[in-house]
Amino acid sequence: MSTRRPRILIVEDEPDVLLVNKEHLEAQGYEIIAVQTLADARSAILDNPPDLVLLDVMLPDGSGYDFCREMREITTAPVIYLTCLGQNEDIVRGLCDGGDDYITKPCDLNVLSARVMAQLRRSGLHGAGRIDMPPLSINLQNGTATLGGQAVALTQKELQLLAYLVSHAGRQCPAADLYEAVWGAPSNNSTHTVTAHISSIRIKLGLDIDSPFEIRSMSNKSYVFLKVVYE
Repeated sequence: MSTRRPRILIVEDEPDVLLVNKEHLEAQGYEIIAVQTLADARSAILDNPPDLVLLDVMLPDGSGYDFCREMREITTAPVIYLTCLGQNEDIVRGLCDGGDDYITKPCDLNVLSARVMAQLRRSGLHGAGRIDMPPLSINLQNGTATLGGQAVALTQKELQLLAYLVSHAGRQCPAADLYEAVWGAPSNNSTHTVTAHISSIRIKLGLDIDSPFEIRSMSNKSYVFLKVVYE
């Protein structure tokens, strides 16, 4: 699989928030590095320079505001604060300390991904959100998918679900995780919505005996996207 995916570093110390944001943005086709401390964020920036940083402010080993100023010495990647601090003076400080945008928690996930896309667009990453596994190509920027050069009429949720599965090809993806990543809410142990959408994807992609791909259902309510190799 070849990908042209922007890399996003999420710095967030609340595990539940970190997981939800990570899975949602992965479903949009982004490569995600998720850390909970500024120390790990420093290492991540040096080892795998991000194209954008989602930064909390109140972290266990320091202030996100101070870290943003520090980052500006080594990277020009856009910084979006994502924090519960929402007073005017907080927003002014964050932007003056080098931030490019400021979002207060809780935040609608669709708003979050739109803000991310806007910052990446401004920074010149127009190829964001494209995933290629020939002969399948997914473009999350314009909401299209092609198979063998032919357009596949997927809904937005089907497209995001397929993108998540392809991005995690060969790995078991629990239905509950798929729901949280694509729909941005807890599944409450209901897998019917995911099952229905995967059935529709199979039909629209023609995933039959002659298909180059398979979405395999596992016994533990998980799904695996596989590229079929014929002998």
